[in-house]
Amino acid sequence: MPLKNTIKFFVLSTVIIWNYRPKKSNIQHMVIKSFGKYNLSFSIIFTRGEYGMDLRQRLKNAIILAAGIGTRMVPINTELPKGMLEVNGERLIERIIKQLHEANIREIYVVVGFMHEMYDYLQDMYHVQLIYNPLYADRNNLYSLSMALNHLNNTYIIPSDVWLRKNPFLEKSTTSWYMITNAVDDNSFVRLNRQHELCLIPKSKAGNAMVGIAYLHFHDIERIRSQIFSLIENDKNKSAFWEKALCFRDRFFIPAKVVDVHDVMEVNTYEDLRELDHSSNQLKTDAISIISKVLQVAPEDIVDIKILKKGMTNRSFLFRCKRKRYIMRIPGEGTDKLINRKKEANVYYELADHDISDDVVYINPDSGYKISKFLNRAHACNPLDKDDVKKCMAFLRRFHKMDLKVNHYFDLFSEIDFYERLWKGVPSVHKDYLDVKTKVFSLRKFLSRQSIHLSLTHIDAVPDNFLIVNNGPREKIRLIDWEYAAMQDPHLDIAMFAIYSMYNKKQIDSLIDTYFVGECSEIMRVKIYCYISIAGLLWSNWCEYKRILGVEFNEYAEAQYEYAKKYYKLASNKIKNYQ
Repeated sequence: MPLKNTIKFFVLSTVIIWNYRPKKSNIQHMVIKSFGKYNLSFSIIFTRGEYGMDLRQRLKNAIILAAGIGTRMVPINTELPKGMLEVNGERLIERIIKQLHEANIREIYVVVGFMHEMYDYLQDMYHVQLIYNPLYADRNNLYSLSMALNHLNNTYIIPSDVWLRKNPFLEKSTTSWYMITNAVDDNSFVRLNRQHELCLIPKSKAGNAMVGIAYLHFHDIERIRSQIFSLIENDKNKSAFWEKALCFRDRFFIPAKVVDVHDVMEVNTYEDLRELDHSSNQLKTDAISIISKVLQVAPEDIVDIKILKKGMTNRSFLFRCKRKRYIMRIPGEGTDKLINRKKEANVYYELADHDISDDVVYINPDSGYKISKFLNRAHACNPLDKDDVKKCMAFLRRFHKMDLKVNHYFDLFSEIDFYERLWKGVPSVHKDYLDVKTKVFSLRKFLSRQSIHLSLTHIDAVPDNFLIVNNGPREKIRLIDWEYAAMQDPHLDIAMFAIYSMYNKKQIDSLIDTYFVGECSEIMRVKIYCYISIAGLLWSNWCEYKRILGVEFNEYAEAQYEYAKKYYKLASNKIKNYQ
């Protein structure tokens, strides 16, 4: 080999190994002492563009996004993250990594969050690097990608929940692309045009199915980095997908890569997995087994599984079985510390045959799993609709007059202390917390002087738990989710409805008048103001515990704390009239 070519080869090899553009003096020292010949070789490499056309094309890496909870994957997501799903005996994320290795891509980063410990073994088995996203429960994958921005350089972006029949990483890529299929998808927000561009479309229109996989060429990296930085600074983008960083005006600024719909499948739901591999081990979850046993059906008869967004503490899903629809309630993470499921079951036994609650088919007092019949043509109470509120307050009053009894009591002040203990020494985010707590607890003296009749009280009588059913000639109302129900002053339910609805004082007074049909004494009203203050602190402490677990309630949490302070002041001023 001629000396010039030898130098050229050695210089290029060194650059590739180092993975950065080196100084001439470094290469001179390592390669050859003849500076003139070295300059000739160096000049040839860079003026011909061989550094860019070779090194930057060869150096590729991958970022796998695996932090999300995968809420649509109920009931499987209660047991493992989506990347760990098995198809034909092979985990999704392992298949992706093997396909990357087959394409000689060894620099792999996995952004993890939900059940992140389950991915730890990948570091030893496949030598990948894990990046932990602590905000996985409150952010979408745009934020996950932002945590790996320093690693963007000829990079494949891959969601962990895709199954690829063919290996797309074997093909040489000289430009950026975003993968779509030739299938039509109502949930897509892009559509392929004749110029092979991905144009943004309104929600009312269907587009090409988006896979979530992309190749980002180094020429586009700085632009994408800048877009991501700008997007994550705005809280409005907390729920944004990473693809938003590819948007410019009315289209993506990188072209499309179209694949056949049969060559790639995104596993978003239980039924997606069943369609892909009906014998997958993950189809045999506890929830499905319970449904099969209780309803005496085969797992294949459980269809149309859909996540229900409602609820602050539980993961519930809707399903259909033999032409009937049901709701399966799976207790959320950490709720075993907050709720006594045996007490909840006792409440449902007491409510049976009273035509008050949801129709429970099955409840487990140990695990908290619950199956209830779905109420057709029902809507939750709208706290801003006067007719809805009037109907629900009349229903609530009738329930209270039933004077039902159970064997357990809900102590508001003990529960406030209980939630505080769950913080395990973490100080409150509110600097005046101890002062506010002392003031709120001082209301106990006034309440102890009131003549209070205890009966079964819902405790969580919020608008979302009142279902107005229009199924037949006569409208009916059902009150659901009795997890906190216990013996208490039933008027506490009025306060709970008000603070969840974030009512102002005028709306709260109107609610009280609606419940009492205009016959509420002033001292009774002051008592309810006390409950608003106490309940505000209770749920504020609950929110602080959830925040420690990584679940933020932001505006709701702040509102509860403000109720505690504002209504303490209002109640204490009025209490002076009764001393």
